[in-house]
Amino acid sequence: MQKTTPKKSASHHKQLQKCPTGIKGFDEITEGGLPKNRTTLVSGSAGSGKTLLGIDFLINGAIKFKEPGVFMSFEETEDE
Repeated sequence: MQKTTPKKSASHHKQLQKCPTGIKGFDEITEGGLPKNRTTLVSGSAGSGKTLLGIDFLINGAIKFKEPGVFMSFEETEDE
């Protein structure tokens, strides 16, 4: 007999601790913000709002939640 892995329920995902971004619409669609104590990759094409999301997250973290933060940005030429 083959063992099957039980599917995780929607309530399991809600147990994941979240770090609110302070960005109302974003926190709503992510059910509370970004996963706490985890790395989150934000990717997208130029002009899609990645930098604005990061800056808003840092500003809200500093002002609303008294959290420290660091913003790092990297750039490549088209040839790279």
